[in-house]
Amino acid sequence: MPSLRSVIAAMAPIIAAGGHSVVEPAVFGDEGPGDGPDTKDLGDGGGLKGIADLFESHAPGGEDPAPTVHGQRRRADTVVRPRAPRPWGRLHPAVTVHPDLEAEQAHIDHAYACLDAARADASRLETMVEVGQGGTEQARFERDVIWDTVAARLRTLQLGDASLVFGRIDRAADDVATGSRHQASHHGNGSRGDDQDVDVTAGDAFYIGRVAVADEQREPVVVDWRAPVAEPFYRATGREPMGLLRRRHFATRGRTLLGIEDELFGEATRAIGRARTDGDRRGELTGHGSLIAALETSRTGHLGDIVATIQGEQDEIIRAPLPGVLVVQGGPGTGKTVVALHRAAYLLYTHRFPLGGQGVLVVGPNRLFLGYIEQVLPSLGEAGVELAVLADLLVDGAASVRGYDMPATARVKGDPRMVAVLVKAVQDRRRPLREDLAVGYGLQVLRLSAARSGRIVADARRRARTHNGGRKLVEQAFFDALAAGARQPVDPIEVGDRLRGTPAVREALERMWPVLTPAELLHDLFGSRALLRLAGKGQLTEIEQEAMHRPRRATAGDVVFTNDDVPLLDEARALLGPRPRRGSGKGTRPVTGRTANGVVADDEARTYGHIIVDEAQDLSPMQLRMLGRRSLNGSITIVGDIAQATGAWAHADWDEILALLPEKRPPRRAELTIGYRIPEQNMALAARVLAVAAPDLSPPSSVRGDGDAPRVVRAPATDADEPTRALVDA
Repeated sequence: MPSLRSVIAAMAPIIAAGGHSVVEPAVFGDEGPGDGPDTKDLGDGGGLKGIADLFESHAPGGEDPAPTVHGQRRRADTVVRPRAPRPWGRLHPAVTVHPDLEAEQAHIDHAYACLDAARADASRLETMVEVGQGGTEQARFERDVIWDTVAARLRTLQLGDASLVFGRIDRAADDVATGSRHQASHHGNGSRGDDQDVDVTAGDAFYIGRVAVADEQREPVVVDWRAPVAEPFYRATGREPMGLLRRRHFATRGRTLLGIEDELFGEATRAIGRARTDGDRRGELTGHGSLIAALETSRTGHLGDIVATIQGEQDEIIRAPLPGVLVVQGGPGTGKTVVALHRAAYLLYTHRFPLGGQGVLVVGPNRLFLGYIEQVLPSLGEAGVELAVLADLLVDGAASVRGYDMPATARVKGDPRMVAVLVKAVQDRRRPLREDLAVGYGLQVLRLSAARSGRIVADARRRARTHNGGRKLVEQAFFDALAAGARQPVDPIEVGDRLRGTPAVREALERMWPVLTPAELLHDLFGSRALLRLAGKGQLTEIEQEAMHRPRRATAGDVVFTNDDVPLLDEARALLGPRPRRGSGKGTRPVTGRTANGVVADDEARTYGHIIVDEAQDLSPMQLRMLGRRSLNGSITIVGDIAQATGAWAHADWDEILALLPEKRPPRRAELTIGYRIPEQNMALAARVLAVAAPDLSPPSSVRGDGDAPRVVRAPATDADEPTRALVDA
């Protein structure tokens, strides 16, 4: 006979018709929710009939349970009974069809009809914009703006296989006394033209979904999950019901409603909520049946969104204020990556202006990781977030980044001392002439003394903001000095136009103040022990200098740079500035282009209104410095697990990382304390290791009690390869 627990756990993912569930959203017993699904325990009696037969032996007479408030949790026609005894009684399980299933299906059908109508309207607008050609420049600009708006709206409305509606909230009638009113269209500092104003009053019901949908009268049919009115759907608990009477979760497949899970709130739930004082936030899990079903969904090779099952502590992080630095510490399986991506979607929705123009950047550790997460934001209706690894942020695009450094070399390249080394490396390239220069100009000979060249270089050093920007100052002074020594008056500009391309002048200018790219600077520096010794004097030991030396290639374009070179290339770009291009023959000018931020130099680094950095615990000081330069205003979310820090720069705590980021206001910290992926038995074993590796951190509490206990295999340290291979193959 299968265990009742295994049957309960298997219900949500296999139920084939509408279910009735009355649950408690905020409180578990001492050990948290029940075990995960185990469908093999269903035997040949799978499906509704088999499950009902199994329940008959556990529920006297199979009678329907009376609706209850917090105290027992039910999902998808089954009871998930806490393992600790309950003082407030027992709820007998039974399989029933939810009485509201048909009505809720009708509302979902209506929502999809409104969505289809909105898509049709947007498509018609798109066609009208395509037809409208010609006109004035102003008209073309307006048409482009309309096109971008319509195209973005169409992308938002394309849900694919994702469910439009996944929940509903009902506000308590007595909430009128509190005067609680919100505006669902209020989004912080920004606004959304596709959302309708929603007056929230007591007794209202709101359907929560992926996008906002309204009917022909502009009445809300579905509220966007990011709207303020949707916050109680994720945050309400028995302790803090946030004015809710009921929270309802929908299990759907396509446009079909399969099951309903209800969570009720009231005075009894608050009393139960207060009974929990040990700080274990598993008791605040919401939509337990939907959550477990989502956890047991088969994997596709890509990270999926969790918009229907976001938990309270995750929602707090997602909706955290935009300004400043937010640190999110999360152990394995706590969902920190997907929470960070939902935060990106939320911030773009809430702060559409200015983030729509400034941009949001998500930085991952490698391209495999980016491929894994690339579908999350489009599934949430946000296609404007940029996903990148650090190498993608290099502005010149000329460097080939494929190599890897030895740990000792990576440690040196990531050290903040490299800032001073690179500054000195640039300064060492600015040198006076070894001897006087004489160059023919018509019937005259123009001369520049070595001493005068030294004064020109010294003056440019004081005045130039960037190295390449100083080249124009040097050229001006160079040709002014040549013209000043002429027997007959000559125009310095004409002298420059005629002599700039001659070999002698070109060589002199390159010695005094060469135009450099970041790749050229690093190629020359790392390929010369003499230059390394000059630049590293007083900063690096001889061993550290030797660790960075590598054989020179024929050209900088032939060099294969490493991931640890990336922040050095970026630091060099900040020191060098844009590379000038020859203009009309009179001076130089930077190459320009157009980006989302307007007209900027091609060599100018893009900045972002908000940056999200995953696996931040592994970043070196130089990598963090590079990211800080990409922040427009110091608004950054960093996510990771200090206990999992590896590599050459494994940080001991978050304070080390925060000290390397721009700080315009005190940083905020948040911790994800609930694990959703790792079974409880495995987490208990990991907790013993964590207590030694990172004693200041607490292990996450696991919601999954399924799985076998971990096996410990002992092997001699000198002969561990074979047991390791056997475990991997098992």
